[in-house]
Amino acid sequence: QVQLVESGGGLVQAGGSLRVSCAASERIFSSSVMGWFRQAPGKKREFVARISSSGGSTDYAVSVKGRFTISRDNAKNTVYLQMNSLKPADPAVYYCAAGSRWSTSSQGYDYWGQGTQVTVSS
Repeated sequence: QVQLVESGGGLVQAGGSLRVSCAASERIFSSSVMGWFRQAPGKKREFVARISSSGGSTDYAVSVKGRFTISRDNAKNTVYLQMNSLKPADPAVYYCAAGSRWSTSSQGYDYWGQGTQVTVSS
């Protein structure tokens, strides 16, 4: 059973920081590209960031580049998304995903977590 479990979401003031984490099943983690996506009410799920299996390559959506940082700890089977300078446009349910392809499309990922809510107050 493959599991991805997000944690760390919550309420933060605009301009503040938050780190969300995703713990994955050992079986898939070390060989998987890991991605973060988000979905706000009434909107499509959108790509936020991705990281290669080794952690050597990362990529970000334009809307978060320079503010968010994705990282992974393969010893802990965990991927992180550090979010700084949070804006009113950032609130959403944040999902982590695991896959074998270097993709910005949600269709490129095989496994998904249940999501964690991030809320930004102005």
